[in-house]
Amino acid sequence: MIKSNNTPAVLGIGNALMDIITQIENDSILQTFGLPRGSMTLVDAELSQNIFNATINNKKEVTNGGSAANTMRCLASLGGNGGYIGKTGDDELGKIFKDEFTKKGIKTHMALSEKDTGRVMGLISKDSERTMATYLGAAAELLPSDLDSSLLKGYRYFYMEGYLVQNHNLIKTGFEMAKAEGLTTAIDLASYNVVEANLDFLKELITDKVDIVFANEEEALALTEKSPEEALEEIAEMCDLAVVKVGKEGSFIKRGNEKIRIHGIQAKAIDTTGAGDSYAAGFLYGLTRGFALEKCGNIASMVAGKVVEVWGPNLPDATWDEINKKIREMN
Repeated sequence: MIKSNNTPAVLGIGNALMDIITQIENDSILQTFGLPRGSMTLVDAELSQNIFNATINNKKEVTNGGSAANTMRCLASLGGNGGYIGKTGDDELGKIFKDEFTKKGIKTHMALSEKDTGRVMGLISKDSERTMATYLGAAAELLPSDLDSSLLKGYRYFYMEGYLVQNHNLIKTGFEMAKAEGLTTAIDLASYNVVEANLDFLKELITDKVDIVFANEEEALALTEKSPEEALEEIAEMCDLAVVKVGKEGSFIKRGNEKIRIHGIQAKAIDTTGAGDSYAAGFLYGLTRGFALEKCGNIASMVAGKVVEVWGPNLPDATWDEINKKIREMN
């Protein structure tokens, strides 16, 4: 692990949730509960419990999560410095969430709610596609008033998960505060249906307040109605640095006149949960180390490729040792 207290730090903000990753035998359960395959759908506590009950005997893994939380955890495993803003319940799950981050060396800025800590039912199809049913719980109560410019001190990058776009005031306040403090701002678009539901808002937000955009193929299509490479061009006109991921085929990166194609690594995918989050972690880590864009992309691709080979978004320590060794050997 390459660790340096002088490495520019990344502050992530997102929905603080517990992830319940479950394998499903077929996609009929998605139709039963009205969940579009490959999407993230917000559900209430009752529906979340019904989905849990319907899959109670399935293989599952429980871990603390949320998109930006996954990114910050991966960043720490790479040796990067980071912090996290989120909101949990004043309950046992909330305590577990914070304690896990503290163990990873991630500085937490957690607000508390009277609601229970939120949870995600991640339903994994046989072909590794993941569909998420999210009960936000306490996370839904993260408000602009929970943000303060003092929280941004010591950070150089401000990274927000796209799932927060449901709260327009929160996301605008966060980015405005970060820009006022001189931080480089980044967003991951999170899910195509989130983009579709907030299209005009997102386009204006990216153009005015975002420096770096991460999008997968479906999200880029929802944003621009264009193929990945054409979408890359359009998104790059809105912000300083655009990244469009195309699954196992790799990714495209553009900053100004610099355009790079990154190839995916060979991987036996069993669960795509956290793949995009880990890609962002690898890329942001590279940026904080001052690496060239191609190296940032190669690190991101390698981390994402390893994550899809395991259940859930967490890699074992031995795999992180392997990844960090390969990073040291990169040109």
